[in-house]
Amino acid sequence: MAISPNFFNKRETPSTEARHVVPLPQTTGYGATSNTPAPQTPSPTSAAMGVVGSASAPATAGGSKLIVGPNIKLKGVEITDCDTLVVEGLVEATMDSRVMEIAEQGAFKGSAEIDIAEIHGQFDGNLTVRQKLVIYATGKVTGKIRYGKVVIEEGGQLTGDIQFGAAHSARPSSAEKPVLSMAA
Repeated sequence: MAISPNFFNKRETPSTEARHVVPLPQTTGYGATSNTPAPQTPSPTSAAMGVVGSASAPATAGGSKLIVGPNIKLKGVEITDCDTLVVEGLVEATMDSRVMEIAEQGAFKGSAEIDIAEIHGQFDGNLTVRQKLVIYATGKVTGKIRYGKVVIEEGGQLTGDIQFGAAHSARPSSAEKPVLSMAA
């Protein structure tokens, strides 16, 4: 029995055959596209799969990012070492992060210590925002809230135990440790 060279329908492509690769437009977030050229020329394989640029580029540009997509429920976890959390579904967790973005259909229940929080959806629980809390028109924040600065768009809701001055809960660096001195 002879085995044909096209076993399992594999085809060999001649190396002399010219390939025409059209780069895909880059996405700029939430489905918007940009016509600016890609920083790297995609390989024929990555262009065919819709991949533009390097796979490690997003991680180095914005740090570590966790996206909980629509209709996803993430319950009973502790989220650590995450620079940016994007919530489009439901998250019930405890977290300490730099940035939290809750989309209009997203909801977060639990405890969070954040540098910057942008709320389009719902937050319920203990929220400490060390720098800036932004509540958009569709946003609703309830619970025990501590913040450094707050911006509330018309229509946004903020209810519960609310206090200014979350800066004291920021992680002190070795250069910023408090010094106790007594007057004589």
